[in-house]
Amino acid sequence: MTTTEISPKAGGKRTSRYANMTKGKAVLVIVSKYGTLMAMGLMLIIFSLAVPNNGFLNSDNLINILNQSSLTAIIASGLTVVLVVGEFDLSVGYVASLAGVLVTGLMAKQGLPMLIAILVTLVVGIAVGVINGLVVTKARVNAVVATLGVGTVVVGMSYGYTSGSPIVQVPESFFQIALGKTFGLANPIWLMGIILFLLWVILNRTPLGQRIQAVGGNLHAARLAGIRTDRTKIITFMIAGLMAAITGIMLSSLLGSGTAAAADSYLMDSFAAVFLGSATLRDGEFHIVGTLIGVLIVNVGFNGLSQLGTPVFWQYIFKGGILVAAVALSTVARRYSKT
Repeated sequence: MTTTEISPKAGGKRTSRYANMTKGKAVLVIVSKYGTLMAMGLMLIIFSLAVPNNGFLNSDNLINILNQSSLTAIIASGLTVVLVVGEFDLSVGYVASLAGVLVTGLMAKQGLPMLIAILVTLVVGIAVGVINGLVVTKARVNAVVATLGVGTVVVGMSYGYTSGSPIVQVPESFFQIALGKTFGLANPIWLMGIILFLLWVILNRTPLGQRIQAVGGNLHAARLAGIRTDRTKIITFMIAGLMAAITGIMLSSLLGSGTAAAADSYLMDSFAAVFLGSATLRDGEFHIVGTLIGVLIVNVGFNGLSQLGTPVFWQYIFKGGILVAAVALSTVARRYSKT
């Protein structure tokens, strides 16, 4: 989308796309697209001044923020793909929790080698995505209802497999997946970068990505163009299930155990990040770069509040407030991008 247009009344002179808007509307459009970046910059300034001894902007803490952001970014990237196609997935947090207990249980209970346990867990995550996609596309169940129902079943499976107790007997090598470093950076940061890059390429540089965006843009037109819309939607749910499984595996490696509800909170975090990202740089569109920015904003806030020693309840208030603000900004961006 270009930022300028030809004005016939001006004899062909190039004018700003905001020229025909009132000042108030133009400000709203600019804030809706760049407000999240402004907010992150403001938070960086406030926390750098409020946290004593330059404890916020030092390199160790910034790398720590990246590390804290990595798992949220991975699961949110899968959610982004589903939202691009025009659907929702409320099961991703529960699938991540199941993946955590499954990968540890396959090693501790069934005695499977670590690599086999990881591969089986990834397949299970993809399988849950297939189920979500089939229920949404073939049974024509609303995605919110379908994925919430499937997610609830997944919760039952997690508690049934663990009997409500954490699984802790895992090999030492499993810890190194999340706790190890490569070239001085924690492995989750590298994994986050690789996954986000691959999904960006898929969405923006491949025929599959074009089909996903076409289905999300206009389902009826995509069908008329010969795109197999149901298959495309199922693939996006598979990607979301895979990303949730990867997140669960990394989280269980980080914690050194598998717990039935360990990753449930990632659902709210990922939605906040994705909707923040949709109101960043684009007119209310979901995209991978925006999701990464949204994740960073959320974790900058969490990190700053934690360093200031604020009570835990303020972190929940921040999380809920930023989700509402994200959806509001995204709505404003969509509304005024069409005017």
